[in-house]
Amino acid sequence: MLHLETRAELDLVAWPGDRACERSWMMENIAGATGVIVTSSEKVDAELLDSAGPSLKVVSTMSVGYEHIDLKAVAQRSLKVGYTPDVLTDAVADLSVMLALMAGRNGGIGMDLVQKGQWSNFSWAPYGFCGPQLSTTAASPTRKIGFLGFGRIAQATLARLVPFGITHCLYSSNPSSPPNHARDAALAAQHNLRTVSRVDIDELSRESDVLFVLAPGGSDTYHIVNEALLKKMKRTSILVNASRGTLVDSDALAKALREGWIWGAALDVVEGEPNITIDHPLVKEPRCVIVPHIGVATLETRREIATRVVQNVIAAILGGEMPSQVDLPIVL
Repeated sequence: MLHLETRAELDLVAWPGDRACERSWMMENIAGATGVIVTSSEKVDAELLDSAGPSLKVVSTMSVGYEHIDLKAVAQRSLKVGYTPDVLTDAVADLSVMLALMAGRNGGIGMDLVQKGQWSNFSWAPYGFCGPQLSTTAASPTRKIGFLGFGRIAQATLARLVPFGITHCLYSSNPSSPPNHARDAALAAQHNLRTVSRVDIDELSRESDVLFVLAPGGSDTYHIVNEALLKKMKRTSILVNASRGTLVDSDALAKALREGWIWGAALDVVEGEPNITIDHPLVKEPRCVIVPHIGVATLETRREIATRVVQNVIAAILGGEMPSQVDLPIVL
């Protein structure tokens, strides 16, 4: 905010709350705006854009995703869209590895046990609290890590997993994107992996010991993780979703966990969030670790996101080059 407050040529109107902006406040205050900064919680649609009026030049979102923005409505008004595609990569990759470890090692079950004061009720047992190990061992020398989506965050997650001794990287990406064999070979050599391979989604689900869901949201990926996919996964496999809740069918995942199709799941995002109550089918599953969409919740990353989103809006208003602009002709 300081970057904007110090610009004498700009008039700043800021939502006063330390929470998501209320729609009614936005509608009342956006009239005559030249630029607007939003988060993924704020829906940017034709109604909001019409309320802003013809003075609006740019919508700058504090997120890498822009499913909350009606891009067609934006394009029809010749507006620019700013986003933050690179500054949050490391934070989300860190969290993705944390989630994989939490799910595999029954972290949610263990924490719940301690917090409820029930530790003393459990005695040591040979396989008590055991789960599948992320790292390789002498007796289990192969680990296949799968990625549904293989962009910046997925590749940063892969780099963090290398010290665990993973041997294979499998991924599935947008069918319309061409194969990149040279990049895959370079990644395999860089990380000393047996292979980095693009595979179809059936092979991805069958072969992955841990499957990271790190693809964009939207209609093309809606419930791409469904019953059919989950039934193909290994019984000892882990599912991690740190992208968008809509990619995973919550009822199907709850059934998979309940009936033992997979070992566990860990989610930073859930369809319908933040309205996830204790009665939600996934909250009821002991082997499902859920955190409340904290993928970018580090002090460093939030500062970088705020800086980038302000840089985007200032550049668009003053006629400069935006550091991170959505290429509307490509995404539409």
